[in-house]
Amino acid sequence: MKIGILALQGAFAEHAKVLDQLGIESVEIRNLEDFQQHQSNLAGLILPGGESTTMGKLLRDQNMLIPIREAILSCLPVFGTCAGLILLANEIASQEESHLGTMDIVVERNAYGRQLGSFYTEAECKGVGQIPMTFIRGPIISSVGESVEILATVDNQIVAAQEKNMLVTSFHPELTDDVRLHQYFINMCDKKIVE
Repeated sequence: MKIGILALQGAFAEHAKVLDQLGIESVEIRNLEDFQQHQSNLAGLILPGGESTTMGKLLRDQNMLIPIREAILSCLPVFGTCAGLILLANEIASQEESHLGTMDIVVERNAYGRQLGSFYTEAECKGVGQIPMTFIRGPIISSVGESVEILATVDNQIVAAQEKNMLVTSFHPELTDDVRLHQYFINMCDKKIVE
């Protein structure tokens, strides 16, 4: 199994370390050529945390936005953390344009504001259990469509969700020692391979 990690900007190396711990091969996707070269062998794709506006611009500049969007719509499993969640959102509050726009969620960027910009907590995540959650100026999911399953909430705010082949978190699971959420994603990729 090989999982691609979008490596335009942000915390892509940390995701690669977690996959390595789990014995999963990863490949950094830096441009369209990388994506096209590996696409047929990818079991899934991780969109890491970082700066969503910068990542969206780079996806467009590298002509990767539409090919990645089409792959996700064709059921490539994808895991978006923090900025990756924003990239997948169908609607971004107070912003006219979305990026990949494949997931039926509305997201608010930097929703926790400056004082709560970064914090750590533990909460229950459906299908995974009680997990550590590291938030760094994280977004929140303000609303979800009918086909979206809410996996975790913190202070009545949605911080993890799944819609079909798309998994998103407002927090950074790659910044803790707990690998269970990545394992959950790998299981999603396994299931897709079996199907």
